[in-house]
Amino acid sequence: MVVPLIGRLKGHEYAALVGGFFFLVFETAISFIIMLLPVPIIQWFYDRSRTLFHRFSVNHAKGKSKAEDVADAIRKAKDFGELCQYWGYTHEEHVVLTKDGYLLGLHRLPTKKGQRKRSPGTSTGKPVVYLHHGLLMNSEVWVCLTNAERCLPFVLAEQGFDVWMGNNRGNKYSKKSVHHDPNSVKFWNYSLDDFAWHDIPDSIQYILDITKSSSLSYVGFSQGTAQAFAALSIHPQLNEKVNVFIALAPAMSPAGLAAPLVDGLMKASPTLMYLFFGRRAILSSATTWQAILYPPIFTSVIDTSLRFLFNWDSRNISYLQKTAAYAHLYSLASVKSVVHWFQIMREGAFQMYDDDVSAFGSPGGRAYRPARFPTKNIVTPIVLLYGDRDSLVDIQMMLKELPDHTTVTRLDGYEHLDILWGKDIDKDVIPGVLNSLKVFCDNSCGSPDKFKDGFKVFER
Repeated sequence: MVVPLIGRLKGHEYAALVGGFFFLVFETAISFIIMLLPVPIIQWFYDRSRTLFHRFSVNHAKGKSKAEDVADAIRKAKDFGELCQYWGYTHEEHVVLTKDGYLLGLHRLPTKKGQRKRSPGTSTGKPVVYLHHGLLMNSEVWVCLTNAERCLPFVLAEQGFDVWMGNNRGNKYSKKSVHHDPNSVKFWNYSLDDFAWHDIPDSIQYILDITKSSSLSYVGFSQGTAQAFAALSIHPQLNEKVNVFIALAPAMSPAGLAAPLVDGLMKASPTLMYLFFGRRAILSSATTWQAILYPPIFTSVIDTSLRFLFNWDSRNISYLQKTAAYAHLYSLASVKSVVHWFQIMREGAFQMYDDDVSAFGSPGGRAYRPARFPTKNIVTPIVLLYGDRDSLVDIQMMLKELPDHTTVTRLDGYEHLDILWGKDIDKDVIPGVLNSLKVFCDNSCGSPDKFKDGFKVFER
């Protein structure tokens, strides 16, 4: 009897499989040891990594500039609230109970800088914008920028919007369920399907109930766009509640990874991810490594990983922005949600999770086709903003699967994360978002305080 996986792998893929397995065993063992170490010893490792960095760094200069102080403050902020407080904004925290029992954290910016709402948790009468993050992220990625003019939520708040930011189940702000313990396998048994069936529509309904609005504008980044594509396609009534869907670095059916070995191995059998990472959270040790590595070293590790996996050089993101933002980049997600993405890449189709793992690579072909998200049925106006150097966006394939009313803006020289943290997003990205809101929001949700070609957020 031949194990199906063995017949599908080539020689170099065997080597990658074995090497990857031993690396993960080593990494898990080290992470377990670090978890048991007292804080002073962890601090000792951190100090040693800092010493080594400065010893071998030729560009290190004594004394910090104002920009470096800002980046340090953003990097050290512990949560969403501290990031907003640094720039002078008062936020609200809300909790949504999904229909399947997960508790999701929502963050809200109801007022402009320096202002405070007298009655938190009530309607502001302003047009509502909802922002949703990408894979392995949380709402902090929207507000961890090193100046306010490049921070989309702050700009929207200054323009007179009631700004909300969501969080996926399992991440830093949504690690709770009324049915399952977060340490159980059942808690992490979710994929993109569950985001589409529950997280997105339930979060939107909660926001509309609080704000007393009939509709809102949705801005998604990366997987946050995929979740909206999926949710709008399977919930016809949700289209009446979203007046425009603005997709930043949209994700639907990526071609694959830039690293041939990893790409080939995962496409050959997406469920290998379960062998490597189990069936709970993926890369749960990332925060541990962040704690013991000096920030410039951690930044270099992230840059190297992004270059290896996606062929991104991140040149449009400043070094200080990287050190500030990378500290807020990672949040927990299920292994199953990542497996789902590899299934999508393998099949080249934006489909629902395939539970029949035995069907992959079967000699006689598949006896069925997993259900696909009917994205052509989306009625909500769709606006795509993508970078022409983003390896995760296949814009031609995407347009074939979207309705004819979709509009597209190409950003020259932009990669994936550039659209979030690029040095020129205040010129290239944010005006496009504001213009789209003006076009689709004026008639459906009332006019915000002002729309203008040039905008300014007060300096700290």
